[in-house]
Amino acid sequence: ENMIWPQVSLAQLAAMVHPEYTVEVVDAIAERMTWADFEALLRDRRPKFYITQVTAPTLTNDMYGAFLAKSMGAWTMAFGTHVTPMVRETLEPYPALDFVLRGEPEYTFKELVETLGRMNPEDPEPDLSQILGLGWRNNGEVVVNQDRPFVGSLDDLPMPLHHLLPLEKYKIPLVKGAYTFIVTSRGCTAGCTYCIKHVSYQWSVRLRSPEKIVEELHILKRLGINNIHMYADLFTVNREQVVEICKLIIRDGLKIRWTCNSRVDYVDAEMLDLMGKAGCWMISWGIESGNEAILKNARKGADPKKAMRALTWAKQAGIKNWGYFIIGLPGETEATIRETIDFSKKLPLDLALFHVAAPYPGTPFFFQVMENGWFREGTRWEEVDMDRSTVLDYPDMKAEDLERWQKQAWREWAFRPGPAMTYLKMLATPGALKSAIEVGVRHLVWAKS
Repeated sequence: ENMIWPQVSLAQLAAMVHPEYTVEVVDAIAERMTWADFEALLRDRRPKFYITQVTAPTLTNDMYGAFLAKSMGAWTMAFGTHVTPMVRETLEPYPALDFVLRGEPEYTFKELVETLGRMNPEDPEPDLSQILGLGWRNNGEVVVNQDRPFVGSLDDLPMPLHHLLPLEKYKIPLVKGAYTFIVTSRGCTAGCTYCIKHVSYQWSVRLRSPEKIVEELHILKRLGINNIHMYADLFTVNREQVVEICKLIIRDGLKIRWTCNSRVDYVDAEMLDLMGKAGCWMISWGIESGNEAILKNARKGADPKKAMRALTWAKQAGIKNWGYFIIGLPGETEATIRETIDFSKKLPLDLALFHVAAPYPGTPFFFQVMENGWFREGTRWEEVDMDRSTVLDYPDMKAEDLERWQKQAWREWAFRPGPAMTYLKMLATPGALKSAIEVGVRHLVWAKS
């Protein structure tokens, strides 16, 4: 993808304890920091509290950062989709990590910081058993407290401290200049078995008000940000919210370009037309497969005919289509993969990505893989990453087969006149030339490997 994702979740957590505490967000990826740079920064700052977001693919790096911070006297905390279902499995092998913030971390983080902040050096270890959503150690034993209820109203959360982020370092294909995220909702009503979002939010859906979202857009506009990704598990989960956001953007004359995600069965032509008029220029669609049985097994709840209809509507509204496909969901065969490849070439797509299915911890897909023994022997958490390779060995389709088909799918889709023209437009986009060249070289090397 050649994207650097803004760490808005850290900016949100910073807002929870500011101004009572001095806060700093370090995005080491965006800043291209080395470990030596990062260690030097920690030595200079000497933080009292250190919090990091943890995913399966980044686990070792994340824990090394916690180790460095712990060695300098910080209380160390982790949150995210990996540690939420894997509290004991994270705290036990990584003694440098003091706390896990399960589920939505904001109020657990605030309460924990306030509790620890009241302590004096001579005080005994506090009893943290009443802090909901917390994983911690009591006399060396891992304790998992009761769940914290979901945030009832997302409007009650303070505005993320976007100015703490290296906004000028974030990039995305086809975009000139900086961009960042705005969180519009949390949760998704769909039941896709492979989706990691349900680990943190389950199937609840909570919306921010359109007024709050547009207020945040104005803040970002004042920071010089004209490119926004409306970040949500499913941006179009509520039609009324989307329509009102668009109307407010148009009313206020906000000159921004924005992107979002959607399912093919949560849109209509009228709404897409309004989105286009409000500045939406690209939608990423979770299409996954061209085979109805595969989609049904994964509880996707959509079918290929709806994909064609939705993407056609978007195209008519002047919105570009970015399609995401998954190779290797349960039941996959060479015939169903071929069906997906052929289907992808029929759709009005401007960009396409073909991932290999990744059984992230806590998802129904993960438990299905565990029960059936489909994990490749010797798999490490860091290898569970749809952006890298696969850890799946099905009885009739091994990891090497899935990776071979993934490359075949991308080659067949990409090496055609339409996608080639999209790439040429990327080359001609001022400020995006370097990114376009990097994308092209990486994909060519990968496709030939």
